[in-house]
Amino acid sequence: MRKNTIQQSGVVAVIRGANPETIIPIARALKEGGVTALEITMENPKAIKVIERLKGEFQDEVLVGAGTVLDPESARTAIMAGAKFIFSPTINPETIRMAKRYGVISVPGAMTPTEILAAYEAGADLVKVFPANVLGPDYLKAVAGPLPHIPLMPTGGIGLDNAEAFMRAGAAAVGAGSTLADGRMEADAQSLIQLTDRARMFSEIVQGFQVR
Repeated sequence: MRKNTIQQSGVVAVIRGANPETIIPIARALKEGGVTALEITMENPKAIKVIERLKGEFQDEVLVGAGTVLDPESARTAIMAGAKFIFSPTINPETIRMAKRYGVISVPGAMTPTEILAAYEAGADLVKVFPANVLGPDYLKAVAGPLPHIPLMPTGGIGLDNAEAFMRAGAAAVGAGSTLADGRMEADAQSLIQLTDRARMFSEIVQGFQVR
């Protein structure tokens, strides 16, 4: 059930530089636009506080997770703060095992078919194909062909101009960073309206494609 939550959402907002003081209105704007999966990246020293604040505000209305998780210790810290998924840029079997131990979604990053299969065999629920903008939709389609049983989520350079192409190529979901949301943005009324509009456009592209 949990594994499909990201796939059903279709879009994960990758939020770097999130601020505990502004994350709630940003998350609310994303949710209003249909994006309900939020990745808070762990290179931010405020990440744990942000995850705790999101979990306290939204409970299960928003799926909150941690990104750029490089080791099992960081994964556990994020999970204890309320993270329901763990994203990594690379494959670390111990980090995957930590996520599975606590029943949260594991999404390691991989590039080659060998890495993708290794991540899945290590217990990944989805595999983040990264960097997607370097590889392109044709690469994803070529990899998905012999590995149709592995849910792939391209991340890195995903925007409104190429999200549908990646979905058409076989993506289970997409991760969108600064093309969707910037954790350092000003949370004023106009900026939040624009954020909701972008979220809605992403959602319509991805979910519209999913039902075709």
